[in-house]
Amino acid sequence: MDGLIIKHNELTAEEFIELWETVWGKGPSPEQTRLAMEHTMFRVSVFDGDKIVAMARMIGDMGLDYYIKDVIVRPEYQGKGIGRMLIDELLGFINDHGVRGTDIFVELCAMPDKMPFYEKFGFDTNEAQRMKIMYSVK
Repeated sequence: MDGLIIKHNELTAEEFIELWETVWGKGPSPEQTRLAMEHTMFRVSVFDGDKIVAMARMIGDMGLDYYIKDVIVRPEYQGKGIGRMLIDELLGFINDHGVRGTDIFVELCAMPDKMPFYEKFGFDTNEAQRMKIMYSVK
């Protein structure tokens, strides 16, 4: 799409929450989100003028494992190649920062209806089951 601007490591907590809420409902707290942005390895965001329309982030250890998180494209911007742009930016980051001549484990979690999108990049499933807990901090 013409006129879109890609930004690296500028995604703010407020922008993150705004996008989160366009797809997943009530977002995390501003304090949690600020901490997450500060400790995220790489953030990519896409703007249409001043409006944030997409984001994704990468967490990991910079050596063996990278994990793609929070890939979100505003519903009205989906199907226009923006998700592909996000994944290309994330994989480009790994290529630029990973140890040359090695294989690096790249993971993500996707809803079943989004799996065909990720399969286009070479992601596939395995026998492992994702386990989770929503732990309440006291």
